Amino acid sequence: MITNVKIKRAVVCLICIGILSMSVCFLISPKKDFSENENRYLTKLPTLSAKAVFDGTYTDSLNDWLADHFPQRDFFVGLKSRAEIASGRKEINHIYVATDDYLIEPYAKPQNTERIIDTLVKFYEKLNQTELDIHLMLVPTAVTVYSEKLPTYAPLSDQMATASAIYNASGIPAIDCSDWLSGGASQGQLYYRTDHHWTTLGAYYGYLAYCDAKGLTPVPLESLIAQTVTEEFAGTLYSKVNDYSHQKDTITIYTNPEDDLTVTYVDTGEVTDSLYNLDYLKEKDKYSLFLNNIHPLIEIENKAASSQDELMLIKDSYANSIVPFLAHHYRKIYVFDTRYYRDGPSSFLSDHNRITDVLLLYNMNTLDGDTGIRGIY
Repeated sequence: MITNVKIKRAVVCLICIGILSMSVCFLISPKKDFSENENRYLTKLPTLSAKAVFDGTYTDSLNDWLADHFPQRDFFVGLKSRAEIASGRKEINHIYVATDDYLIEPYAKPQNTERIIDTLVKFYEKLNQTELDIHLMLVPTAVTVYSEKLPTYAPLSDQMATASAIYNASGIPAIDCSDWLSGGASQGQLYYRTDHHWTTLGAYYGYLAYCDAKGLTPVPLESLIAQTVTEEFAGTLYSKVNDYSHQKDTITIYTNPEDDLTVTYVDTGEVTDSLYNLDYLKEKDKYSLFLNNIHPLIEIENKAASSQDELMLIKDSYANSIVPFLAHHYRKIYVFDTRYYRDGPSSFLSDHNRITDVLLLYNMNTLDGDTGIRGIY
């Protein structure tokens, strides 16, 4: 006969077996340094010391290490996110769960606008005495262009009001691509569902805005060779929400059959004939296939360019996917990531007097905290 005592003992035994099993799994399971799903480095086992024990940092770090290396952690984290979404929650880790399977990053009120403007003004004053044709393009993100997909309670973004203020105060001729993106929103996917970047189609509409401002004849999209290189792209927003069942993205790249490119990564000395490094398709960060991830300076020569003009492009990662379109119009493009280029692009100009055009291209969501802005001159 089963008694309450036997039931209690059985429950206690099951709990003990569960705890023991999880402990054994924790001890014998391999420990990873990096979580691809969350796109971050995991906490390392803290070093035991008297100081760390007494000030509490050892216990805190140990708790973080245990949480980061918990057996089947990805499964449980994903399960938690799916349960929250199923319950109707529309914001997870400060990311909106929007319609049509979009994850959209909100726009936070900028804190460094005056400093950004001051830097741009100094840059423009230094270069405005030259014959260079200088433009600034501040790209809105999905929270602006896809505002109709946001949850009903989400506040409207004021990205373009901030962009207008920066355009007006800096004095740099503006290329406002927001109308082009809004107009193209019905033509296809302009932003990734799981990432903060625009897609290559979105970048193409940014390119159309550039051509319109510059009086260039854009290359028709249908004359380019389109190639879908992956349908398994899980971007930065996917990593923040941690819903591992979420629909992944497709990445399409475009090449111009008329171009004859030589691409030089100055920091590594690598030379190639392609603007894409498809080795990144094996990695979590597949967007890095554009321009081979991060480099302080990239020199792109196109022997088949439609002009002999040369472009200095100062940018964030949004520009990486617009370069393949711009390349057709310039004999040379010098691509600067000023977070890592230490000599100052304006100084570079004095040794490269064939440069005719300068474009600064940044997206509005990361502009406020982008350290590269400080290094443009």
